[in-house]
Amino acid sequence: MKILVDTNIIIDALTSREPFREDAEQIFLLAANQIEDMYITASSATDIYYLVRKHLHSAEKAKSVMAKLYELFYILDVTSTDCQEALSSEVDDYEDAVISCCACRNHIDYIVTRNIKDYEKSKIQAILPDGFINMITQDER
Repeated sequence: MKILVDTNIIIDALTSREPFREDAEQIFLLAANQIEDMYITASSATDIYYLVRKHLHSAEKAKSVMAKLYELFYILDVTSTDCQEALSSEVDDYEDAVISCCACRNHIDYIVTRNIKDYEKSKIQAILPDGFINMITQDER
């Protein structure tokens, strides 16, 4: 299964943002254990770096965090086609539309996000972190 993890889940784990930290950390554990193929987009990577650097008050520490992140998650390129198709997407938020288009082009099975409402019109189904964790743990039994 191919899973695209939304920026908010990554930030929840990296900044220990409550009350979302525990589920986000579980997603990281699944990625570390290579339970499923987990991805982020290149456009999310820049947002993640910015937010982590701001949280840590250090560019060097943020780069170190990003290097570790890239060991856990594959990075999907965002193409000009993704950006152009997002303009006519039914997904209202442009940033989410770009992620949805990128996910569709890469045959992603699910987008794991806390903001499933933003992806209601996405061609790729969005799932909450706890729902995804439950689905994976049920499959392992």
